[in-house]
Amino acid sequence: MQFKLAFVSAALATLAVATPAPRNEPASSCSTGPVQCCDSTESASSSSAAAILGLLGIVLQDLNVLVGLTCSPITVIGASGSSCSAQAVCCDDNSHGGLISIGCVPVTL
Repeated sequence: MQFKLAFVSAALATLAVATPAPRNEPASSCSTGPVQCCDSTESASSSSAAAILGLLGIVLQDLNVLVGLTCSPITVIGASGSSCSAQAVCCDDNSHGGLISIGCVPVTL
């Protein structure tokens, strides 16, 4: 019985440490392409994101991943016209024509 309690406690502690926490990264740390300016960011499990993913035939294994909706690249950070009045993000997958970007992390411009 004590072994089960120790095992469950260790498993929960590991899960808590492994769960990603939302964080703002500096824009310069985006190594997957240009920083994106998205109208909104949502969990892939949200109804609007799930509808777009379904229409595009995109299947994600992790529905807790953050996706950006209606995104456009910010090509030169700090230059005139490179501001983002919505949500600036760095995303793993920007290959869907700006409609949706997958695996996003908010960034600070």
